[in-house]
Amino acid sequence: MAIEEIQIDFQSGEAIYLQLRNQIIIAIAKEELQDGESLPSVRQLAECLGVNMHTVNKAYSLLKQDGYLQLDRRKGAVVSVSVPCDKQLEVQAIYESMEMIVAEAICKNISKEDIYQIVDNMYDIFGK
Repeated sequence: MAIEEIQIDFQSGEAIYLQLRNQIIIAIAKEELQDGESLPSVRQLAECLGVNMHTVNKAYSLLKQDGYLQLDRRKGAVVSVSVPCDKQLEVQAIYESMEMIVAEAICKNISKEDIYQIVDNMYDIFGK
């Protein structure tokens, strides 16, 4: 994933650091970013995207906290997807994230089958 591929929507209601975090996770899922691959420094990415360094730093910190990056003073941010020790905890976290999505789908009369199809299509997009 090249820096140029990151697209920040400054008009979005979603925080910039979350947009950046989410795009990096998607790139990892699509294998556009590989385990061990270095990301640009906080300063480089901030300059390229035209955002504050603290914004990039917050995104990188979240990615580290969530097990997608290792931060090293010498190497910088490196993709390092850690395999969860407790898969059940990860499943619970995914459940909690999806709870609102499913609630919204129900409120908007989107069927369970439609949701299954969406998830199935996403797995296909990510090549899994």
